[in-house]
Amino acid sequence: MSTIPTTTLGTNGPVVGVQGLGCMGMSEFYSDQFGDTGETESRATLERALELGVTLFDTADMYGYGRNEQLVGPFVQAHRDEVVLATKFAIERREDDPTYRAVRNDATYIRQAVDASLRRLGVDHIDLYYMHRRNPEVPLAESVGAMAELVAAGKVRFLGLSEVNGEELREAHAIHPITALQSEWSLFSRDVERSAVPAAAELGVAFVAYSPLGRGFLTGSFSNAGELAAGDFRNYQPRFTGDNAAHNAALLAPVHKIAADRGATPGQVALAWVQQRAQVHHLAVVPIPGTRKRTRLEENTAATRLILTDAELATLEPIAAQVAGDRYADMSSISR
Repeated sequence: MSTIPTTTLGTNGPVVGVQGLGCMGMSEFYSDQFGDTGETESRATLERALELGVTLFDTADMYGYGRNEQLVGPFVQAHRDEVVLATKFAIERREDDPTYRAVRNDATYIRQAVDASLRRLGVDHIDLYYMHRRNPEVPLAESVGAMAELVAAGKVRFLGLSEVNGEELREAHAIHPITALQSEWSLFSRDVERSAVPAAAELGVAFVAYSPLGRGFLTGSFSNAGELAAGDFRNYQPRFTGDNAAHNAALLAPVHKIAADRGATPGQVALAWVQQRAQVHHLAVVPIPGTRKRTRLEENTAATRLILTDAELATLEPIAAQVAGDRYADMSSISR
């Protein structure tokens, strides 16, 4: 199987495969069963991803209360010069109180967070360090300024932001160059196209699209949260429950038709759509679908070779505007 093409993150950022790998689900959120077998397959998936040309690996300090960084760490150490390691700070959680969540952007917290991530990962620097969420009560001058200090100290190479709007991206970029903006972008989630994407294109900032498969919904692997395990966080997302789920599942008919016509899977059609946003909006776009399974990884990377026609893209265009339900039950931490 051939390796995937490459692109450059930002104006002067690292060269990466045009598809990355989201590692979150290897440790938490998508199931309540994470035993040794799951970790073994996850490690094999990391190795297989690199073989296929995937070089951007995405984690965060809050995934599994730090355990995801610990899982990814040995792989990164073994291939340090071949991979681009991305992790994030800002969402503070407490394992002894699963209901607790705060967004921390203050300089003191950032300095503590990067050192903790470096210890868990077992590396001396992070390639791409994101602010996971924006706390509007903390000036960007403080938070991005502290992040810039980490670059000067050699702890971080490039800076990223997640779920900010265009105005916030411009303000941050004026403080220190931002290499990548990571936000949800898929056939079901296109709100970023209003301000964030135009700003990124204008500034030469790459866009890293998380949940490009709509958390699995666009693949057809489930049609209602009731089909999922009790510990799966999608049970609490409005798009996948009740009448919303039935309505949204019906929207996938054109995705399935295109997939059948092209000898592809619905997930590959969804990924190809995201990848082609690069040409539409004139910026680097790197989707980071997450999986623990090598078979799913191989399916995902094969989507980099699928080019949708103008007619197919036109068929898919109306979907997002018809989606029922917010992305999260609580959207208060999202800069719309």
